[in-house]
Amino acid sequence: MKKLAQDTAIYGISSIAGRFLNWLLVPLYTYVLTDSSEYGVVTNLYAWTAFLLVVLTYGMETGFFRFANKDREQAGKVYSTTLISVGSTSLLFVLLVFLFSGKIAGWLNYSDNPEYIAMLGVVVAMDAFGSIPFAYLRYKNRPIKFASLKLLMVFANIIFNIFFLVACPWLAKNAPETISWFYNPDYGVGYVFVANLFSTGIVTLALFPEITAEKFSFDSALLRKMLRYSLPLLILGIAGIMNQTLDKIIFPYLFDDPDFAKSELGIYGACFKVAMVMMMFTQAFRYAYEPFIFAQHKDKNSLAAYADAMKYFIIFSLLIFLGMVFYLDIFKFVIRNDYWEGLRVVPVVLFSYIFQGVFFNLSLWYKLTDKTVYGAIFSIVGSIITLAINLIFVPVFSYMASAWAAFVCYFVIMCLSYFVGQKHMPIKYDLKSIGIYTGTALVLFATSYLINTSYLAVDLLLKTVLLIAFLTLVVKRDFPLNKIPYINKFVK
Repeated sequence: MKKLAQDTAIYGISSIAGRFLNWLLVPLYTYVLTDSSEYGVVTNLYAWTAFLLVVLTYGMETGFFRFANKDREQAGKVYSTTLISVGSTSLLFVLLVFLFSGKIAGWLNYSDNPEYIAMLGVVVAMDAFGSIPFAYLRYKNRPIKFASLKLLMVFANIIFNIFFLVACPWLAKNAPETISWFYNPDYGVGYVFVANLFSTGIVTLALFPEITAEKFSFDSALLRKMLRYSLPLLILGIAGIMNQTLDKIIFPYLFDDPDFAKSELGIYGACFKVAMVMMMFTQAFRYAYEPFIFAQHKDKNSLAAYADAMKYFIIFSLLIFLGMVFYLDIFKFVIRNDYWEGLRVVPVVLFSYIFQGVFFNLSLWYKLTDKTVYGAIFSIVGSIITLAINLIFVPVFSYMASAWAAFVCYFVIMCLSYFVGQKHMPIKYDLKSIGIYTGTALVLFATSYLINTSYLAVDLLLKTVLLIAFLTLVVKRDFPLNKIPYINKFVK
C-alpha cells in the first residue's frame, strides 16, 4: 500500500499537476476564443482523437505489462515487438489521414479546414507510438522520468497556446511586422491544434532514449499471442472511450441548427472540464495501479491489498467530489460567465468519474484471469446505454442528457463488473465502510443545497464545516492521526 501510494503520488505529478495545468487552458479558451461554438470545435475534435488513440494502441499497453511480467527474461523482446507493431500501424494511419483528409473534413463538417484533420492525425499517431515507451518507463519503475516527460508535453503545449492565442494577437496589433510572415489573425481555434502538434512532436523526440533502450527484434509468434490477449482489450477500450466521448462526437448531429449545436457543445465541454479534477486523480491512480496488480498477483496477501486499494480510492474520490461541489462558486470563475449555465452538470459528471474509477479497480479480475472478453462485454453494454440515452434525450434536454447518460452508463457497468467478478475472483471488499462513506457524502452534498445565504463567504464557511465533518469521519475510521507519518509526532 505504501509503494502504491508513493507511485500514485509521483505519477500524480504528471497526471494531476499536468492535467491541472492543461485544465488552466480552459479559461484561456473560453475567454480568448470568440464564442462557445469555437470551443465546441475543440471539444468535438479532441473527442475524436481520444477515440482514435485507443484504436491505434489496441490494448498493447496492458498486453506489454502482461507478457513482460510473465517472463521477465524476455521483457526486452516483448517491448521491441510491441513498439514495432504499434509504430507500424501508427505510420500507416498517418498516411491514410493525409490521403483522405479532405473527405474526412467534409464528413465532419470542417471542409473549410482539412488541415485540422491532418494535424490531429499526426498528433494521435505520435501519442499512440509514444504510449509504449511511456509504458516501458512504468514497467521499469521510473515514475520520475515518466512524470518529467509528461510535464514537458504539458508545459510545451501551454507555452505554444499562450504564444499563438495571447502573444501573437498582441504583437499583431503593436508590432505586426514581427509575426506577419507566419501568423494569421483569422485562424483562431486552428492554433490550438498547431500548439498540440508542436508539443507532441517535442516529447516524441525526447522519448528517443526509451525507444532505443532495447535491442530491436520482432517476434511474430509472440505478437500473435499478445494480440489474442490485447484485441479483446481493444474492444473494451473502444467501448470505454466511446462511453467518455460518444456524446461529444454525435452531439453536433442531434440538432437541426449546427451553430446552436456547436455552441451548446462548447458550454458542455467547458463545464465538463471543470469536473476534470476527478479524472486527474483517477488517471494518476490508474498509472500506478495497473503495474501494481500484475506485480502483486502472486503475493498471498494480494486480494486484501486490492480490497484496501478500492476503499482508499473511494475515500479520496469522495473527498474530491465534496471539495468540488462545495466550492463550485469559486471554481466557476475558471470559465467565462456565459458558460455558467452549464455548471449544473458538474456534480453528475463527478460521480460518473467515481463510478468509472471503481470500474477500473474492479477490472483487475478479468485482466489477471485472462478473461478480458468480459471487460469488452461490459463496456459494450455501457456504450449501448450511452448511445440510447443521448439519441433519445439530447434533442430535448441538450447536454444534461449527456451528463446523465455517462452517470447511468458507468453505474451499470460498475455493478455488472462487481457481481460477475465475485464469481470468478472473489474479493472481500469493505462494503460496509464504502457504504458509510458514500452515504455520508451524499447526505452532506444534499445538505449543502440548503445553504443559501446572501453572503458567499458565509456559504463557503458553512460548507467547509460540512467538509470537516467528512474528514473527521475518515480520520476516525481509517486514518487515525497517531499512525500518519510526521503528524504522529504531534499526536499521542
